Amino acid sequence: MSDQTGLPDLAVSEVLAVHHRAAVDAIERAYAAIPPGDKVRLAKQTSNLFRFRADGAGHGLDVSQFARVIEVNPQARTAVVGGMTTYEDLATATLKHGLMPLVVPQLKTITLGGAVSGLGIESTSLRSGMPHESVLEMEILTGDGRVITATPHNEHKDLYYGFPNSYGTLGYALSLTIELEKVKPYVHLRHFRFSDPSECMQAIAQVAEEGSYQGHQADFIDGTAFSLDELYLTIGAFSDVAPWRSDYTGERIYYQSIRGPKEDFLTISDYLWRWDTDWFWCSRPFGVQRPVIRRLWPRRYRRSDVYRKLVALDRRYKLSSRLDSRRGKPASEAVIQDVEIPLDESATFLKYFLEDVGMSPVWMCPLRLRGDQTWPLYPMRPGQVYVNFGFWGAVKLPTGQGDGYYNRRIENKVSELGGHKGLYSTSFYPAEEFWQRYNGTEYAKLKQAYDPQGRLADLYDKCVRGA
Repeated sequence: MSDQTGLPDLAVSEVLAVHHRAAVDAIERAYAAIPPGDKVRLAKQTSNLFRFRADGAGHGLDVSQFARVIEVNPQARTAVVGGMTTYEDLATATLKHGLMPLVVPQLKTITLGGAVSGLGIESTSLRSGMPHESVLEMEILTGDGRVITATPHNEHKDLYYGFPNSYGTLGYALSLTIELEKVKPYVHLRHFRFSDPSECMQAIAQVAEEGSYQGHQADFIDGTAFSLDELYLTIGAFSDVAPWRSDYTGERIYYQSIRGPKEDFLTISDYLWRWDTDWFWCSRPFGVQRPVIRRLWPRRYRRSDVYRKLVALDRRYKLSSRLDSRRGKPASEAVIQDVEIPLDESATFLKYFLEDVGMSPVWMCPLRLRGDQTWPLYPMRPGQVYVNFGFWGAVKLPTGQGDGYYNRRIENKVSELGGHKGLYSTSFYPAEEFWQRYNGTEYAKLKQAYDPQGRLADLYDKCVRGA
């Protein structure tokens, strides 16, 4: 095979490998040139984090040369990928070979390095775990300016296992070698409705045990809770054929389709990005789900990174809060979180959330670690089935309450139920509790080994204080 250059794939990979080595040499020099006392951060064009940092915080490091797929090896089912490569570009490159990463997070501009250092999840996570579990080796620019290769078995295995959930505070992944799996051209979806959270969680337990539900193979599984008496599990199976194909990149909206009909078919590519077009359901505040506006809104702008930029503008200029204030409306709190709850406690958490916070829909994604290995900075028990609950929006605050009221209540509930919270958004943990929950002892050892001068932000400073 060859790409658009007309060169064979092998020759293209060799050229890209040479470019990558040159980029590594250049970034080492650039890092060494930064004054020792200056903090360092990535100069990225896009982000899926919801911790909005002030401009100019730290010396921006240009990593744009690490945003490419270097090699796809169909025989070995592996890929060598720059750490800043988006999953949109990665999936495009691998699907040409009938392959995909074992876990493809929901949004197109999530980068591979970001999903590994900040954790990722999707509907293959019940059978394939999280993105970092399919990484074979990582090339990392550490906080002390070295470029090292970390594998599960070499002298840097401590960094290999400690990198997930470090959020770029120990170093940046310049390249990663990952496993791939075979795909079929279509995904056959079935939507199963439940009228009680406990029944829904029992069904998840059955899928975890048997790998199927009511005879439908569970290559993919996620869910959507619209209310306590309207919940759906969507179970997908790879398929060679599709009697029909739905398209949710135009007038139709994917999450609305979950309520009916009960069966659907998507191409594998459309399935991977089914949530991106409308940012799950979060495109609603922009009006683009209204038929008239949707017809006028260009298709190329129906994607998550566009909506996030609009949110960033709103946050920067406080447009929504000023408008609410002028209208005499109570202040709102942004509640944007993903949490993992042990399956046995998941019904309890969902009931609490829908009754206390009152935000819907809620995304549900079952997961468990792929193997027996633990990952120290995000302690999860091997063999334990968890349910990830994702909820993203704003809630009106009770009179007299300020920012953090709902988020802190959720943090407390998650801890009470033995769960964990992802750190891509705002957090409100006191320092002592934070380090207890995210293994501060092991983190301190890694920080001393790979960033002893503290040139990169500390995990607590970055994820709670917003440094």
